[in-house]
Amino acid sequence: MRARAPRPRTAAILPVKRFSAAKQRLDSGISDGTRRALTESMVTDVLIALRRAKLVDEVLVVSGEHAAVALAAGYDAAAVIDDPDDAGHSSAAVRGVQAAIERGAARVLLVPGDCPALDPAEVDALLDRAESGPDVLIVPDRHGTGTNALVLTPPDIIRPAFGPGSRERHERLAAEAGARCEVVELQTLGLDVDTFDDLEALRTALDDVRGGASHTRGLLARVGRVAGR
Repeated sequence: MRARAPRPRTAAILPVKRFSAAKQRLDSGISDGTRRALTESMVTDVLIALRRAKLVDEVLVVSGEHAAVALAAGYDAAAVIDDPDDAGHSSAAVRGVQAAIERGAARVLLVPGDCPALDPAEVDALLDRAESGPDVLIVPDRHGTGTNALVLTPPDIIRPAFGPGSRERHERLAAEAGARCEVVELQTLGLDVDTFDDLEALRTALDDVRGGASHTRGLLARVGRVAGR
C-alpha cells in the first residue's frame, strides 16, 4: 500500500482592515462605536475558529490595526504581518501569501474577518478536500457572486483578487493558470457581513445553531435588533 503523502503545511491568512474604516455600509443604522465593536467581535470569533481547526498550522493576521494586533497577541492566536498601507483586501491577501511562503507554507487558506459563524470542523473538511486534488478551492458568499474563502495549493498558484464578482474572476484566473478549480459552498463561510440584510441573515443563522461566535452573539444581544428590524 502506498504511504499517504505528508500533509502540506497550511497557513490561514486573515486580512483585517482598520476598524474605523470597516463596515461603512452599516453607518446609517448603528453608531461608530457599535460598528467598531461588531467588527472586533467578528474578527475575534474568526481567530478562535481558525486556531481550533486541526489542519491549520499557523494563522497570519495581516493588518495595520493596533486592536487587531493586540487581539492576535492576547489570544496567542496568530502571527501578525504588518499592513501599513491598508490598501484593501486583495492587497493584504497578497502580502499574507508572500509571508506564508517565506514561513514555509505549502498551502494557504484565505478567509475574511467578518464570517464569525465559521465552524472549525468545516475548515478542516475544506482543507481535507483540497488534499484530494483541486489546486484552487473557492467558497462563494451567500449571494454566489463574491468569494469568502480561497484555498490555494501552492500559495501562489493564482493572485487573490477579491471584491464584487470575485468568484467568476478567481475561476478565470485558475483556468488561465491551468489550475484544477472547484467551487464549494459552506454555510458558515457564506455568512459575511457587509449590509444590514447580511447582519440579519447572520443573526438568524446563529439563532439556529449552538456554539461558536460567542463574541458576536454577545454583541448582537446587547445592541438588539439593528436599525429597528
